[in-house]
Amino acid sequence: MNVLEHQAATVAAHRSNPFSLHGRVALVTGSRRGIGLAIAEALMLAGAHVVLHGRDDESLATAARKFTADGLAASHVAADVTDEAAMAAALEQIVVRHGQLDILVNNAGISSRSPVAHLGTDEWRRVLDVDLTACFCLAREAGKRMAAARWGRIINIASVAGLIAAPGRASYVAAKHGLIGLTRSLALELGPQGVTANAVAPGFVATELNADMRRDAALDQWVKSRNPIGRWGTPEEIAGAVVYLASPAASFVNGAVLVADGGMSAVV
Repeated sequence: MNVLEHQAATVAAHRSNPFSLHGRVALVTGSRRGIGLAIAEALMLAGAHVVLHGRDDESLATAARKFTADGLAASHVAADVTDEAAMAAALEQIVVRHGQLDILVNNAGISSRSPVAHLGTDEWRRVLDVDLTACFCLAREAGKRMAAARWGRIINIASVAGLIAAPGRASYVAAKHGLIGLTRSLALELGPQGVTANAVAPGFVATELNADMRRDAALDQWVKSRNPIGRWGTPEEIAGAVVYLASPAASFVNGAVLVADGGMSAVV
């Protein structure tokens, strides 16, 4: 497709609905709950068929049935994101079942809270395996399919920890910095094949996993005082950023890091 043809296609998409994802198939890793689940639902509401992912087949199936009962397009696949062979098989299953894979959202992640002096090598490797290496493996395999189709969106859920550091989070900070670097490399190498790669960097977002942090009055107040908006973010606010990056509206956005942190990383 030459520049004029691409321009015509882009104008047509924008005129119909610049945020429509109708006809697209997306995989969102770690989408059983929290930010991942919100992203999956937002992509469905924009018209995409979303494949939910996690390790618990039963809970994923329940979530998919709930979405389909609401008239949305959902299915699921269960696999350990660090199991390279299992995830490659899952990607192949998606392509066989749906005929395509257009959008990959690398959301699955874990964290660790150990100062460097007490951070064991096994703990370090576990965080990097989930938060960086698994993202690389999935992007590599999905990217091949997207490049062949001459269209694709890879969206990595990074963190403000990929831009700045925090005490006791060395493995997580390193992984998220690496994920942003990976995103830019993917943008460079896959862009010529019609595939964009971008990252979203959330700040503090209220989920069930950090309920204990929010119950800590001092920590809760620190988070609220750390950004100009003065509150925790919501999973839906991160999901909106992902929909934008996946949509025709962001067709010229590539290699970007969309920071959604309430302004935390913008102030001293």
